[in-house]
This record gives sequence, C-alpha cells and structure tokens, in this order.
Amino acid sequence: MNQLVRLDVAGEVATITLDSPENRNALSRVLVTQLSESLQSAGEDGAVKVVVLTSSQRVFCAGADLSEAVSEGMDEGTRAMIALFRWIVALPKPVVARVEGPVLAGGIGIIGACDAVVASTEASFAFTEVRLGLTPAVISLTVLPRLADRAAALTFLGGGKFGGEEAARIGLVTRAVAPEGVDDAMAQVVGAFCKGSPQGLRETKGLLNARLLTSIDERGDELARLSARLFGSEEARAAMRAFLEKRAGG
Repeated sequence: MNQLVRLDVAGEVATITLDSPENRNALSRVLVTQLSESLQSAGEDGAVKVVVLTSSQRVFCAGADLSEAVSEGMDEGTRAMIALFRWIVALPKPVVARVEGPVLAGGIGIIGACDAVVASTEASFAFTEVRLGLTPAVISLTVLPRLADRAAALTFLGGGKFGGEEAARIGLVTRAVAPEGVDDAMAQVVGAFCKGSPQGLRETKGLLNARLLTSIDERGDELARLSARLFGSEEARAAMRAFLEKRAGG
C-alpha cells in the first residue's frame, strides 16, 4: 500500500502530512484510513501535546476522490469521512491545520474539525458540491458551526472560490497571514497550546467541542445517507464524469 500520509514527532508536536500529489490529496479510501491511523497514533503518544496537520504540496486537499465516487459509489466513503472528522474533534489534543494553497469541499470539512487553522492569504477555498449536483452534507457537521448563516448561504450556494482573508473574516480559519508569515504564525499558535498541561488541554478541548461531537453522533448517519444518495444520482455522476474528463484532457 502506498504511504499517502506521514507522521513525524518532534518533542511535544506531532506533524501529520498529507502526501498524495497524484490526486491533490483527495480523500481516497487509503488516504482517509492512513490519516485516521496517524491521528490515533498521535493521540496515544503520551509525549505529544499538539498535532499539526499539513500537506507536502501547495494543495491542502481537493475534497472527495471523484474517481472512486464514480467507480465505487460513496456509501462507505461518506461514513469514513464522518469518522475522520470525529477523530479530529474527539482527539484529546489540539489539532492545528496549516493551509497554504487550495482546499475544496471535503478538505474544508477537515479544517472545520480542527481546533485552529493558520492559512496563507494566498490559500483558496471553495464549496464546489453545488456545481456537481451535490450538497456539503457531511462537511456541514464541522463547517456550519464555524460560519455565520449568511456566510454559509453565500459560500455553499455560490460554490465560488474565496481567499484566506475572507476565510478568516467569516470564521472558517483562525488566522490568515502573508505567505512569508505562516511559519511564525504557526509557531505562535502551536507554542501557546504547548504551554498547556495534558489534562488541561484534554478537558478544555472536550468542553469546547462537546456540542459539535454530539451533533456528529446524532446527525452523522442521516447526512451520510443524504450525501451517498446524491453521489449516486445520475445528475451528479454525469457532472463528476465531465469534470474528470476535462481534468484528464488538461
């Protein structure tokens, strides 16, 4: 099996790196499995206080793996994504995402689950589902609690691209800084979290995420079914095939 996710531990910080350049870190079955396993390992490491989630390339995550969705359907894939989001939300250690390039659809669900997100002003975000006959069903679990209703309506229904500064303004990311400032901003956020005691971090994160975790548990199955049904519809399948053909043709 190809290694699409790397886990590196240095002192109190575990860094998980998405490394699947062939499909722009799309959420394939293998990548989701390996990312979940890496989160579990970091969570169980007694020396680790903070987990950093990043990518080896500029693209953070292209969302669902559409080639798998077309060929295999998304009955299992939607549930696997919800389980991944739950891992991040329930992990007893803060998870900080570093975003320097594009994040689409399901990838935004990941950063919505994180406790803090540092983004470059050159990063870009888009809820592309509506343009493919889909809806941001499963990712709404982690994204909607971060956004004001008006911002959610504009970004979900419009499906257009917006930048890091706008993402910070509407609450999707914690901080947006110039590209040359990302290292310093990450060091500040991670350093602040590392000052907490393990028990303090665990209990405070649990306090902050209690409502979100309950929502995932109560609505996860319903939204997984909705998402899988739409992925399986002829309208969405035709749109996804057209997208894949266009991408293959350059």
